[in-house]
Amino acid sequence: MNHYKTQNVCSREIHFNVENNIITHVEFVGGCSGNTQGVARLIQGMDVDEAIRRLDGIHCGPRPTSCPDQLARALKEYKAQQA
Repeated sequence: MNHYKTQNVCSREIHFNVENNIITHVEFVGGCSGNTQGVARLIQGMDVDEAIRRLDGIHCGPRPTSCPDQLARALKEYKAQQA
């Protein structure tokens, strides 16, 4: 299980698993429960690179980031550690 501490969003942390570059589990700690559960379910089974492409750069209101964007950042960090 991978853990990522979020910044500048309502959720505090993201837990996720990746197997063979496929996202197998995502769980947000805190944040808007309905939205974070929806994002988590939608990307389960998705290729990491595709998830990053879809989620990267999404803003939440005036904030320069969002929970989905934070997940993209977590996945980018994960990929960098695998290299």
